[in-house]
Amino acid sequence: MISSDTQRVPRLNRLRDLWAEGGCAYGVIATIPSVQTVQVLARSGLDFMIIDMEHGPIDPLSAHAMIAATGGTPLVPLVRVSGKEPWHAKIPLDIGAMGVCFPMTSERADAEAVVRAVRYPPAGERYWGPFFAPLRWGVTMRDYLDRADEEVLAVGVLESVDALGTAGEVAATPGLDMVCIGPGDLATSMGLRGQSDHPDVQAAITSFETAVRGNQVVLGGVALNSQQGRAMRQRGYRALVIGFDWSLLQRGINAAMEGMPN
Repeated sequence: MISSDTQRVPRLNRLRDLWAEGGCAYGVIATIPSVQTVQVLARSGLDFMIIDMEHGPIDPLSAHAMIAATGGTPLVPLVRVSGKEPWHAKIPLDIGAMGVCFPMTSERADAEAVVRAVRYPPAGERYWGPFFAPLRWGVTMRDYLDRADEEVLAVGVLESVDALGTAGEVAATPGLDMVCIGPGDLATSMGLRGQSDHPDVQAAITSFETAVRGNQVVLGGVALNSQQGRAMRQRGYRALVIGFDWSLLQRGINAAMEGMPN
């Protein structure tokens, strides 16, 4: 635990305060390696952004610039990495991410690896090198090192049919902060690519929800409209992605073009 002196200092990661107060965090997945896009999104009322280094064309240099572009805004930058090994988290955390999302967290061992990857010893396997993280968060190196374990989020993603019998064990992993349900990859793993609304996929999602709700972790998912968001909030979700940067651009253009004369 952090010291009493540190507890009197406002949190670096405001998502923890939001959840402690019973609120729901809303965010977007960023796939475009663009500082300018991030600047717009960071001042658009969102709570968090997941910078996508798994599927987006985003390298560490672009990710650093995008994280830095959230400085001075309420937005909390997280990063989605492409693998479950601890080394995947090193660069995102050291350049200022306040949480890491790991794909295919299907077993208890996967979730334990997620936790170890974002915590310094003795609790984990993260080693020293946060050259730019303290600069993003406006604290000294010493303060960052003292507080990082309590501020950084360990996030696992349930997105495979293989996790149907183990989701509860994943969600019960000590130190895991959030479990997100990924409908796209889940549908793909079930042989139903692009069919997240298929009854079998929805049944699997319901199973995941039930397993996660029985634990203390935050339940996260994707809600592409307000009706879906309200329903998911009632089912216990406390973190909702409202879309991708590219999809929000498309939706905005479609709305602007609607009714335009030929």
